[in-house]
Amino acid sequence: QVQLVESGGGLVQAGGSLRLSCAGSGRTLSTYAMGWFRQAPGTEREFVAAIRWTDGYIYYADSVKGRFTISRDNAKNTVYLQMNSLKPEDTAVYTCAVAPGFLFIRNLANRSKYDYWGQGTQVTVSS
Repeated sequence: QVQLVESGGGLVQAGGSLRLSCAGSGRTLSTYAMGWFRQAPGTEREFVAAIRWTDGYIYYADSVKGRFTISRDNAKNTVYLQMNSLKPEDTAVYTCAVAPGFLFIRNLANRSKYDYWGQGTQVTVSS
């Protein structure tokens, strides 16, 4: 099993920045990709960004490209999400996830490929 703990959420004004962290523990050797997803009340969970552990390949959703940056610390099995130029539309619960099997680039945004999920951290962006 893999356990994931997110941190770094909070309340910011539009145009501000936040940095989210997700620390993995347990059977982390099974990690092949880590990703960030988000969900606002009454909406579907949507993909934000992911990084593949094998080669560090990064993929972003179009809605955050150029504003968000995903990075990793291999030794700590931790993934970060630096969020800049935040908009009210970014308000959501942000959750990190682990894919235990190899993911082709085309599948990095597919939430069905991720088996382990954290509890989520709230990000609120005021206008």
